[in-house]
Amino acid sequence: MKKAVILFNLGGPDRLESVEPFLFNLFNDPEILSVPSVLRYPLAKFISNRRAPIAKNIYREIGNKSPILELTQEQATSLENSLSAKGNYKCFVIMRCWHPRAKDVIKKVKEFNPEEIILLPLYPQFSAATSGSSINEWNDLCKKENYKVKTKTICCYPTENNFIESHVSLIKKTLKNIENKNFKLLFSAHGLPEIKIKKGDPYQWQVEETVNAIMSKLKGERLDYTISYQSRVGPLKWIGPSTDTEIIKYSKENKGIVIVPVAFVSEHSETLVELDIEYKKLAVENGCSFYKRVPALGIEESFIKGLAELVMKKETRGNFVSSITCPNKYAKCPCLGL
Repeated sequence: MKKAVILFNLGGPDRLESVEPFLFNLFNDPEILSVPSVLRYPLAKFISNRRAPIAKNIYREIGNKSPILELTQEQATSLENSLSAKGNYKCFVIMRCWHPRAKDVIKKVKEFNPEEIILLPLYPQFSAATSGSSINEWNDLCKKENYKVKTKTICCYPTENNFIESHVSLIKKTLKNIENKNFKLLFSAHGLPEIKIKKGDPYQWQVEETVNAIMSKLKGERLDYTISYQSRVGPLKWIGPSTDTEIIKYSKENKGIVIVPVAFVSEHSETLVELDIEYKKLAVENGCSFYKRVPALGIEESFIKGLAELVMKKETRGNFVSSITCPNKYAKCPCLGL
């Protein structure tokens, strides 16, 4: 039985000239800018034009492009290799805001002609702005093209055992080389406007569940830790505390900072520039005794193993209906109501 596994990620510009259109695609998403389409288009144009010069400077720090496509393709290859012993699986990559887009990848999926499709967002914690947006785009495209294949969706996996073990392993490797034990373990996740959480988005709760699960495995380490949120943009109030504020706070106490990118599974601008360059500089300027960053998961063995197990253990329900079922029945996950 041929099965297609579709990995969803945000994407990133592949050259400096792509920065502004990438930003436009991001802000033109109704899950990002919740305004009528007649207003969203010009507003997205305005914001992307204003932010492009700043964003270009960010990407200049990492070779004039985002590495996220190549890294996601590595994850897809690693997952496909893991699944090959279990059946005829083929992995495809779709990016929400840059290439390869869903409208192009669906052609390749049709050529493969699978009997079943598994949608797998590379966002461990569900948010309507990330996983939800990508899943909706795919399902809408299938309806538009009248493409009917048995489909199942893995909505989220914030406490999946292998996912947690992969974080624990990388944290332990980083801490092994640290002699000064006076530090704060700072779990940093991408932020979200507070209004989205108040409307029921489970993202923040699931980030907290991830951290709780990680710390339960590290309880013998007696670590001082906290959760913070980065990458705030725009005038809206965002969930907090903010990562930069926490870094300043603990740096002024002359503590070390160990950063864990807890909601990012690939290296990209938020880790390579924001965490590694901008926040490190902020920490040093405010008296931080040392600053370390735990790597993103990438193709860490346990992480890929966990993705493979998620793909294999879910069952499709219904002939051509996309069955969205939370694999661990999270009480606050929206997929339970679908």
